[in-house]
Amino acid sequence: MLLAMFTTFFINLLLGIPLFLSLLLTAVVGFLVTDPVLLSRMIPQQFFGGMDSFSLMAIPLFILAGNLMNGAGMTERLMRLARVLVGHLRGGLGYVNVISSVFFAGVNGSAVADTSALGSLLVPAMKKEGYSTAYAAGLTAGSSLIGPIIPPSIFMILYASLTNTSVGDLFLAGVIPGLLLGAAFMAMNWVYARRANLPVSGKRPNMVEFSAALFGAVPALIAPFIIVAGIVFGFVTPTESGALIVIYVAVVGILYRELKLHVLWKAVRDTAMLTGTIFIIMAASSIISWLLSYAQIPSQFASMLSPFQDNPVLVLLLLSAITFITGMFMEEVSALILLTPIFVPVATMAGIDPVHLGIVITLNITIALITPPMGACVFVAAAVSDLEIIEMFKSIWPFVLLAIGVLLLLILFPQITLLLPNLVG
Repeated sequence: MLLAMFTTFFINLLLGIPLFLSLLLTAVVGFLVTDPVLLSRMIPQQFFGGMDSFSLMAIPLFILAGNLMNGAGMTERLMRLARVLVGHLRGGLGYVNVISSVFFAGVNGSAVADTSALGSLLVPAMKKEGYSTAYAAGLTAGSSLIGPIIPPSIFMILYASLTNTSVGDLFLAGVIPGLLLGAAFMAMNWVYARRANLPVSGKRPNMVEFSAALFGAVPALIAPFIIVAGIVFGFVTPTESGALIVIYVAVVGILYRELKLHVLWKAVRDTAMLTGTIFIIMAASSIISWLLSYAQIPSQFASMLSPFQDNPVLVLLLLSAITFITGMFMEEVSALILLTPIFVPVATMAGIDPVHLGIVITLNITIALITPPMGACVFVAAAVSDLEIIEMFKSIWPFVLLAIGVLLLLILFPQITLLLPNLVG
């Protein structure tokens, strides 16, 4: 069954068939091989059932909040604060790139949106400051990985809905790994700035400039705390938190007098398009996920790895390798939905905390966004920097390896991930 499904899926991809249709055709082949009687009944049921979850309603709300944030000018204010904090240092724009990604991650949670929004503004400026185009584009794509790790995160919401794990715990667990990833990219920029002998790009800001930048960015900086605190302390559900942050960002945009009617319409339209894409892929993927469960693939996979159940680090390394390779050739949402139900029994057998597993899978899936040949952020970064995609493929690997290094650190020391959830209790 698996061979027939894999063959069907990759043939469909090679033929250029849209991903959700490729997944549906793969599911049809799987049912024909496994149990044709179930085909007409289970495909419609699982297709709509895959989208029928209250917690998944948070996804379009967080996407809308990010789009409104861009339209309301909050992104520019965050970048201004980042420039005031580190822009005067050698290689300052590289640091601004990374810190802006940290700030931007607190509302949007999308690596692709981060790459597009920040790259179009920062890459041209970095090129003028003496950065190579390949490095500027690579750093933009690499630092965008922080977006899905620091809460809110679309991937974490999906994982929570599949495993009944606390979204609040996942959001807390992502904070330190996200900051650690940002620190790693800032260290890389420190090395690059000295090797390239980049000039100091500006004078140290005075207190008036710092206060003005901080005052302008405070409304945007408050947003992540509203999201995380509301969920963690049980005041709101993730969906209610999404609605709350949309209202908050909209009110701030109106007070800034930048959230015009045409900006609101564009934000809603972009949100509807992206949400439709995500949900139809989720629906098609849920059919295959159910079929794999029906064929007892997760239990068979757990049995295969049972000899390693006393070594959780080795189990996580094996699961990470599978996730990384799958993410290189498959869209990230579908990879997450397909792999999670298979991995959870194995992780449970090895005594791995489900929150820690969620962060490891999320970071793996996120790294795939900058990994050729399917990484979406690679294509976006190449487009905003006017760089040939082949050159982008060649130059992205140092950033991929650095992210993998952070992933290995989290696998070896799970207490890094679990520190905040355990502290909050």
